[in-house]
Amino acid sequence: MTADIDNHVRRLWRHRGTTLPAPRRGPAPQLDLDEIIATAIAIADAEGLTAVSTRAVAARLDRTAMALYPYVGTKENLLALMQDQASAMPQWPDPQTSLADGLLAWSTALFEVYLAHPWLTERPWSQAGQGPNEQDWLERLLGVLARWQVPADRQATAVTMLYATVRATAATTAAYDRMSTDDTDAWLARASAIQAAVPDLAERYPLSTSLRPVTPDWRANPRAAVTAAIHLLAPALTA
Repeated sequence: MTADIDNHVRRLWRHRGTTLPAPRRGPAPQLDLDEIIATAIAIADAEGLTAVSTRAVAARLDRTAMALYPYVGTKENLLALMQDQASAMPQWPDPQTSLADGLLAWSTALFEVYLAHPWLTERPWSQAGQGPNEQDWLERLLGVLARWQVPADRQATAVTMLYATVRATAATTAAYDRMSTDDTDAWLARASAIQAAVPDLAERYPLSTSLRPVTPDWRANPRAAVTAAIHLLAPALTA
């Protein structure tokens, strides 16, 4: 394990038993790592992930970009630290009166975290932070599956399906929330133009044009789809 990886892991797990790397020489630390990460998260929440840089974070803290390096390491390390800290698992009612209830409670909680920090869904799977907060989510989900005796050979598939569904639907909801009235009007105008230009659209695509939405409110469809998907998945897991 290189020194850089070792230092990063110690930063990631700093609240779960590891100690932060300390400089061998020089002045005592003057910045707080949690504050640095919180500042970076605030930038991402307000302006998107592309706005995050060590320079931008340092400027808000009245420091130089180089001054942040001893605290967070590389920019990719900073993004991983942000990802884990923003993923902190909240408390939520977890009645677990059925497998579907347990899965829905977990999925709803994660959905809300993604809505609070939409940029989390932009981080590719290959860049999982591997920190304690992300690990908490997986452990909690596997606990639900174990409690309801989901066979071991189905658990990995269930995990993949649930994470992918929640991630995709939350990203869609966030995108809908960002749509302006002009965006909505433009979408409706295109739909009307297609109907006018292709009057036999329904005959060409009878299945897709007759597809019934999950709910009448298109903005609510992604969230409603999570609930519907869980009620489809839960019986199959224990059948």
